[in-house]
Amino acid sequence: MKIAYLTGEYPRATDTFILREVQGLRALGLDVVTCSVRTTGPEHHVGPEQKAEAAATFKLLDAAKNPARLIKAHLRALRQPGRYFRALRLAVRTSPPGLRNLLYQLFYFAEAAVLADHLHSAGVTHLHNHIAKSSCTVAMITSAISGIPYSFSLHGPDIFFEPRHWRLDAKIETASFVACISDFCRSQAMIFGARDHWDKLHIIHCGVEPERYAKGPRPDSPTLLFVGRLAAVKGVPVLFEALQSVIEQHPDVRLNLIGDGPERARLEKQASDMGLADHLTFLGYQSQAAVAEALSSTDIFVLPSFAEGVPVVLMEAMAAEVPVVTSRIAGVPELVSDGESGLLVPPGAPGPLAAALNRLLADPDLRARMGAAGRAKVSAEFASATEAAKLKTLFETYGAQR
Repeated sequence: MKIAYLTGEYPRATDTFILREVQGLRALGLDVVTCSVRTTGPEHHVGPEQKAEAAATFKLLDAAKNPARLIKAHLRALRQPGRYFRALRLAVRTSPPGLRNLLYQLFYFAEAAVLADHLHSAGVTHLHNHIAKSSCTVAMITSAISGIPYSFSLHGPDIFFEPRHWRLDAKIETASFVACISDFCRSQAMIFGARDHWDKLHIIHCGVEPERYAKGPRPDSPTLLFVGRLAAVKGVPVLFEALQSVIEQHPDVRLNLIGDGPERARLEKQASDMGLADHLTFLGYQSQAAVAEALSSTDIFVLPSFAEGVPVVLMEAMAAEVPVVTSRIAGVPELVSDGESGLLVPPGAPGPLAAALNRLLADPDLRARMGAAGRAKVSAEFASATEAAKLKTLFETYGAQR
């Protein structure tokens, strides 16, 4: 089999789990080519792996902006007029209401013909998409134009806020199968997908490579680590409020923040205004190796998000034997057992967050026990090699049914 992977942007510094999945499938003998709707900026190429993937990835929008290539792709697709016009009807039928949305859907159709041409030229036999929003719409239409079956990985949480806008029902109906990242995710797909298609919904976790992470010497001063996009959904302002309380009991505590995003400047100002500047450091995007190194010298990992799927960064922290404090939301309890591998707190509540951090900072033995339990959990249920093997089986099983 030759598999094409499609995402809205690949590779991204925040989506290293997709890169690991691609590498895992290649290690199992599958030929995987990567495609990205948009071209990622250099800020995402934080390590040699990302740079190599970026150079080898097909950039769909760049190709579609070439008039000669666009026309050639559509002329090739018109050799199968039945497929071509069925795909066009699918694009129109699944468009959200409004002229603007219809225009976007026609843009997706135009891009889909270019992608179909590329996939045929590359000898691709199956298309797989990550993130079930606009790039998955392109994948669905591409499959209709090309006759190449497609599947997708469903993450959430944002698509579950607007499932009808993104026509999750139609995507579940037309896909060969859906890889859901958690039981919670699968349950949401069952809400919006017809019951006749529930058997297409399979659990494939995002995963990490536990061997990349090792417990290192802990720092002299108590150290907290946050890794994620600096956006409102990650709850960093709540973390700052909690940190003010933690400083009262642990005046030498430090918080390192890895990541970047639209809220960075505002958060830097907020930290300064709250008198926290001497207690925290904004480190920006970092490579996988740098994140692993930071985890090895961290006492507690903290992620106070308001909405998540099952955060891969929590898996990374647990693999490094770092206890985690995070929000009790969505699929997170499927990964983090409260009181065993970490502490779960209500989202948006700085008081319980501060109490959980203070509890762990005051008890090194508890941190060590939770860290060991976390690594055992990730190694047993969230190893990327194991999950890639499950996904390979799905590709082969559904490919054999064609």
